Amino acid sequence: MNKNEQFVITLNRELGSGGHTVGRLLAEKLHVTYYDKAVINALTDRLGMTVEEVEAIKGKKRSWWDEFRCGAGVQVFNGGMPQLMADYYTIENDMPATDEMFRMESIVLKEIAKSESCIVAGRSGFAVFQNRPNTMHIFIQASMEKRIARVIKRQGLSQKEAIAAIEKVDAARENYLKKNVMTTRYDTRHYDLVLSMDHLTEEQAADIIFDFIEKQAE
Repeated sequence: MNKNEQFVITLNRELGSGGHTVGRLLAEKLHVTYYDKAVINALTDRLGMTVEEVEAIKGKKRSWWDEFRCGAGVQVFNGGMPQLMADYYTIENDMPATDEMFRMESIVLKEIAKSESCIVAGRSGFAVFQNRPNTMHIFIQASMEKRIARVIKRQGLSQKEAIAAIEKVDAARENYLKKNVMTTRYDTRHYDLVLSMDHLTEEQAADIIFDFIEKQAE
């Protein structure tokens, strides 16, 4: 991937791996926008249209996406996450979408990629952009022990609640992918880089990915 040309980085991550923070830090290093599930949900909700209605508008107005972004008040600050969704990532906003939402998310993601370089976090990013040039796919994982500890710390849950949340999100993400793109996120052939966070801080992981990107551009 050449970071000096318009690019997309997809970031798949396990709940409790620290991948959300890694993605945000990487976006700041690359001076691009970080789009996570919460932001994409907010954009699709504000769009308030069916897939068919959006496709009809696309066929008539080349500038429809720019106009929508302005109307939705999407602003970026120093790279990182859009101003639209400043609240911290939660388990609830990572739960699976309907078939219609999946189709709408794909449209929104592709329009974002047309307009800017970006990092996209989510279950299906690697599938949506699997044939796009100048794209990198990354998977961030961690041991269950590390994941449980992080969810307890970040979400203020008990150990039992943290385990239940992780298992629920893991199952939901797998079912979502198998249903919509007929694959599993654990197939490493989908990715250019896979990182285990057991012995890394989020900052170290972001540095490793950044260095990997730099070497790709050489």
